[in-house]
Amino acid sequence: MRHEEVDVAVVGGGPVGWMLASELALGGVKVRVLERRTERVRQSRALTLHPRTLEVLALRGVVDRFLARGRPLPAAHYGVLDTRLDFSVLDTAFPFTLFIPQAETEALLEERARELGVDIRRGHVVTGLQQDSERVELEGTCDSGTFRVRARYVVGADGARSAVRALAGIPFPGTDSTMSLMLGDVVLAEPPSQPAISRVNQDGCLMVAPVGDGLHHRIVAVDPERTAVPQSEPVRLEELAHAARKVIGTDFGMCRPFWLSRFGNETRQATTYRQGRVFLAGDAAHIHMPAGGQGLNVGVQDAMNLGWKLAGVVRGIAPESLLDSYHRERHPVGARLIQNTLSQTALTCAFSPAGLALRETLSSLLHIPAANRALAEQISAVDVAYPDAPLPAPLGMDAAPRLVGKRLPDLGLHLDDGSRRPLYSLMHEGRWLLLQRSAASSRPALEGPWAKWTSVVSAELQGGTEELRPWSSMLIRPDGHVGYVGA
Repeated sequence: MRHEEVDVAVVGGGPVGWMLASELALGGVKVRVLERRTERVRQSRALTLHPRTLEVLALRGVVDRFLARGRPLPAAHYGVLDTRLDFSVLDTAFPFTLFIPQAETEALLEERARELGVDIRRGHVVTGLQQDSERVELEGTCDSGTFRVRARYVVGADGARSAVRALAGIPFPGTDSTMSLMLGDVVLAEPPSQPAISRVNQDGCLMVAPVGDGLHHRIVAVDPERTAVPQSEPVRLEELAHAARKVIGTDFGMCRPFWLSRFGNETRQATTYRQGRVFLAGDAAHIHMPAGGQGLNVGVQDAMNLGWKLAGVVRGIAPESLLDSYHRERHPVGARLIQNTLSQTALTCAFSPAGLALRETLSSLLHIPAANRALAEQISAVDVAYPDAPLPAPLGMDAAPRLVGKRLPDLGLHLDDGSRRPLYSLMHEGRWLLLQRSAASSRPALEGPWAKWTSVVSAELQGGTEELRPWSSMLIRPDGHVGYVGA
């Protein structure tokens, strides 16, 4: 059987895989997605998109599709504490959590990938991987028998049990699950009057929220008497209802379950996100308790970080050394994700008198605006910055420590022609952007990797922080982070 040739093979057709494939296709890369499932999953483990993910989608001009299907909520929770995190104070055009089922998010991202011409192969299971200094060879099974693909690079976006990670021999250290929790998407004959409920007491933890289809509610429950039940044991509707009654005194007449599942708190992170020509993104790189709805969001942000870098290298307009910055930038983000989900797990399951006292203390501290904002920025990922420049600075510019790697919100621009546009509207093509202030007397020389990869615009910033003021020019990365500045 002959090998089919592609630039990049993405293994895994979930939200992370679709986002990455779209970034690559936008950059002119021949990409193929190999997905083992023959159809989309109907259930939605994740239900939210966070502010930074919405910014990522806005950078590519597709966020309106998601806003039209979701419901914005101005608050989020940390460890199910009574005091909510206030997203409305964040410096972003999207100061909210967008409540949207994962099934819809996945469908919209796949639709985007198809629009960009991504080659999608469903029912393809990868069983073999070999790489050398020039190529990666994949083999596997499909409906027609077997397949082989040869790619310049391969990305494993194939989830917690990643075949790519295992075949590449990338270690995945961490801890096994020590407990199991329950969730169910059910019909409530007597739904609560408020949109969402969360409660933690000596009898357990319960969260109730509408799923978004207008029919079902998501129930998440931790029953201290049932946390030792193996995850493989099916959840019974009565078991879920009993847990609800213990915590809150009612089961809301739950019936007609659409999905019942048991999940755990296994926590792991790959030791490296890159091994030669193989990369990992999303759950293939990091798994954790789904606290705060961060997993899908961090995975999509992984894909954004890797996508433009791979596209630049494959097209020959950036050095291969750029790819090393993916692990350097995203591995610390994954480590911090694991730290905060472990913290939230401890709070969510703090059922003892001492644990409940700790929860009350921390909930009180979140009334302090600075403390609340610090956690809100962390969970929303708007505080993520990359302190080291990914490439040598172009002539006439510097990697200024105060600004390099910082994320820019969707600032307003006043262009030289008199028009006004938001910053993100100039970045839909996935290119670098040289923002030249109108009053500047000279423009940096863009040579080498920058020449074919940069859009140039003269404009004045409207808004933004004081540290943006002294610079005559700014080279903005395709992911919306500051790359370099000119004094």
